[in-house]
Amino acid sequence: MTKISLMSKGQIDLSDKVAVVVGAGSSGDENSIGRETALLFAMGGAKVAAIDVSIEEAQKTALIINENGGQAIAIEADAANNSSVEMAIESVVRKFNQIDILHNNVGIMSFGVLENISTEDWDKVIGVNIRSVFLAAKHAVPYLKERGSGTIINMSSIAAIRSTGANYHAYTASKAAILGLTQSLAVEYAPFGVRVNCVIPGFVDSAMMLGGLRQRLPESEINDFILKRSSKIPLLRFALPVDIANCCLFLASDLAAYITGTSIVIDGGVSLTMKS
Repeated sequence: MTKISLMSKGQIDLSDKVAVVVGAGSSGDENSIGRETALLFAMGGAKVAAIDVSIEEAQKTALIINENGGQAIAIEADAANNSSVEMAIESVVRKFNQIDILHNNVGIMSFGVLENISTEDWDKVIGVNIRSVFLAAKHAVPYLKERGSGTIINMSSIAAIRSTGANYHAYTASKAAILGLTQSLAVEYAPFGVRVNCVIPGFVDSAMMLGGLRQRLPESEINDFILKRSSKIPLLRFALPVDIANCCLFLASDLAAYITGTSIVIDGGVSLTMKS
């Protein structure tokens, strides 16, 4: 079981805040960005609502937090279903009376050359990846406006700004759309004190990344692929989920009080090169 430490002096303080993490579980044995972010929010003192399509995965995240002195609840919800998301957000408010932070971390992908992509696969990826951000924001924003403050942190991908060498066209399109949606929401809700920002991870050593590689490569080739890809990253390694979560923690805090409509690239410098 993952262990977290109590908040130490000088660490970012999220006390008296309620954080909703949509996609707080993990699709494999490895931790996800969503789970790591939920843990960091809790370490900062926030009450956390861990939302995931898998209640078991949401419960794992909540259990880690609660066993280490934090406060969290687990909620099962389909992030692409309007009524499911609405009920999840209402559950958070019934439990904690407020929402201050919304972290949208849901994402799926499929691979294939354009001519072979079915409309069903395209619609599923686009539907889940974009619709999840839209629905969570739609139902959380009224509570953020009510507070006169708050922050939404959306998760995009380096695939939105450059080729990664993988043919996941629907995923790429969906993550690019999230960049635009982040900017339009930032402008609309700035007068209400609500900040909206986006994080653009590069290659991350996470359950999702490994799941994607397993769709494309035999298990015996995955380690060599990671080593070769790492050699093309200026910092010579993949990100860890906590590397991305640290940025989300900063954006959720008062230290980022004047940051909105921004997309922050966290990729070890790989987007500065022509290598993929």
